[in-house]
Amino acid sequence: MAKRDSGRPRGGFKASRHGSGKRASAAGPKAAQKKAAEAREAAGRKHVAAGTSRFLRGARILPRRIDGTETVEQLVDTVFQSYNSGRLREACQLFAGKMLDRDVTVGLTLTGALTPAGLGMSCIIPLIEAGFVDWIISTGANLYHDTHFGLGLAMHRGNATESDVVLREEGVVRIYDIFFDYDVLLSTDAFFRQVIRGPEFQRTMSSAEFHYLCGKYVAERGRVLGLKDKSLLASAYRAGVPIYTSSPGDSSIGMNVAALALEGGSCIIDPNRDVNETAAIVLGAKRGARGGKSAVVIMGGGSPKNFALQTEPQIQEVLGIDEKGHDFFLQVTDARPDTGGLSGATPAEAVSWGKIDPDRLPDAVVCYLDSTVALPLLTSYALAKRKPRKLRRLYDQRSALMAQLEREFRKANG
Repeated sequence: MAKRDSGRPRGGFKASRHGSGKRASAAGPKAAQKKAAEAREAAGRKHVAAGTSRFLRGARILPRRIDGTETVEQLVDTVFQSYNSGRLREACQLFAGKMLDRDVTVGLTLTGALTPAGLGMSCIIPLIEAGFVDWIISTGANLYHDTHFGLGLAMHRGNATESDVVLREEGVVRIYDIFFDYDVLLSTDAFFRQVIRGPEFQRTMSSAEFHYLCGKYVAERGRVLGLKDKSLLASAYRAGVPIYTSSPGDSSIGMNVAALALEGGSCIIDPNRDVNETAAIVLGAKRGARGGKSAVVIMGGGSPKNFALQTEPQIQEVLGIDEKGHDFFLQVTDARPDTGGLSGATPAEAVSWGKIDPDRLPDAVVCYLDSTVALPLLTSYALAKRKPRKLRRLYDQRSALMAQLEREFRKANG
């Protein structure tokens, strides 16, 4: 049987997929390409790139020479070219270039032990004070360890290879290479129990209300001790930035709330309020007078990531309100997408759930990097590039935002 002619030149692919065949192509005849390159070299002619492929339209890799005088801004823009440094450059440019526009409401999620490493003081507080973060979802652990600094308690650099048995015998607690005295836990527990026993806590509330009240007392303790800008909780309280916790019981703060319940305490953190208030914040962002936008900055992944992103399915799928998804997505993570875990789920996957607006998918960046490396660079870059924004004080707007959510819910389901 005679072989059918596939129409494909030997050594290459179909011209219909890879150009007209009139210019040299890696998909074309190899011998002719080799001879053409040798002739060009022998004649001393300058190489001229084909230049018509859409894949060759990116900026050329011509980094700045590092001489010790460069700023973080210059490093990011001119040295971070490819791989995860390239993704970090894209993340910084997305955050400073688009997310911080006046009409964008920015939510920040925090997982991993960021505050014990000092990132609350070095990064998150400056972002809050500059108006670059409007609302936060954090693990309770980050807020608990943040409080150590607000109470003037010491955290120390350590060696991750030390014997944990010996550390336990000497009353030293370890978070990888961060060491602190066991009494730091006891003192922080005692502070929270004393505060939560107060009458203003004896009711049902959202986690944002709970953290606002805690932040007030941490701020007051800082004032008494002469401490300034040490606590994320205190700074968020002063700036009116609501902080939610997706799993209130999953931290030492929640453990102390539970212990007080055994004493007859009636402090209850209501997840229903958290789910609806965060959805109201996102809906309010998108329903701005001039058509606002919503951005999420995700440090790590985990439950806080999902809690921020599920606001859109709550609005669309559950409440039946027409919406398209968050406009901007920026994640720093070390989680792989192929295990099926939420932490590694890509923004493209989030589109299928209605979490991300498909039309805005180009405005999504995932940077596979340690948050303790990425967040300081992102913070420095943004503060260098953008002027402070006016504080939105979303905590003070929760009632109005909830009223708007309820109106649209009734209208959609009338």
